[in-house]
Amino acid sequence: MPYENLKTMQNFTLKNLPNLDVTVLGALELFIKEGVPKLNLGNYKKPLVIGSGNGAVTGKILFAGQEVVLADESNYQIKLKNIKNIDGAIIISASGSKHAITLAKDFKKRKIATKLLTNNLYAPAKKYIAPNNFFVLPKNKEPYTYNTSTYLGMILGQTKEDPRKIKDFILNTIQKQIPKNFKKYDSFYLIVPNEFEVTRELFVTKFDELFEPVVSGRVFTPEQSKHAKSVANNSKELFISFGYDNKLFGQKNNRLNISLPKNSNYATVMAIVYYVIGKIQEQHAPYFKKGIAKYCQNASKVFGYEIKPIVE
Repeated sequence: MPYENLKTMQNFTLKNLPNLDVTVLGALELFIKEGVPKLNLGNYKKPLVIGSGNGAVTGKILFAGQEVVLADESNYQIKLKNIKNIDGAIIISASGSKHAITLAKDFKKRKIATKLLTNNLYAPAKKYIAPNNFFVLPKNKEPYTYNTSTYLGMILGQTKEDPRKIKDFILNTIQKQIPKNFKKYDSFYLIVPNEFEVTRELFVTKFDELFEPVVSGRVFTPEQSKHAKSVANNSKELFISFGYDNKLFGQKNNRLNISLPKNSNYATVMAIVYYVIGKIQEQHAPYFKKGIAKYCQNASKVFGYEIKPIVE
């Protein structure tokens, strides 16, 4: 059925939240159907690129190899004070809320030309952004924290990868490499290629959101893995390597090698690793699904406004 996963994403409720693997396929189908977003990052010479959590990681990916000043809500003021020739700011925030509001307000006060990349047409931070610097990218309805179509769309807009090829590779290759015994492991060690080191935080964060503290996830490159990462031995830790033939790390029977297409770029790596994490989620107890509603109630009190378990 065409766009089957996209339809799932459009119609789910709190009673049947999708796992992350379905969310990945739904996001790819969204961009197959609507096309890869066009991204306008401006012509700044040295912008301040700022985001929280995965927004910050997305900023690192979008501006990889360029002269930018990367920051988050905790250190941007110090960087503005100490680094010269910053000629603009780019805020990356899927919701355009929470810290994005404070940042946009502060930058307007400082008279810093600011772009906002978001997936929310009604982003609260919009009121502090000039209309021509407000960019809304397409996204799917998703469970809170998943943020898959949001940041994947931004990355695709920069790398111009083909979402159809990514989806086909997942279905024709990755799906066949997924074992049925993920449930026997309570810890997962992901090995990502050295050149994609910046993506590590995306995947660690996803373990935090879906499993911690019941199931843990660690993410390193092959080079980082050489440095005392497994002094304590855990027979229930599975080492999953992506695009790397792991013959060194973890117990011999606790290794799983997952393929990456030749000449993979950031969106491909993100989609494939998220898909595998979704399969781990599928085979474990539904920790996220049982806990997200209560978490959102508590988070609403922390941030001072309602946070819903489903982001439309």
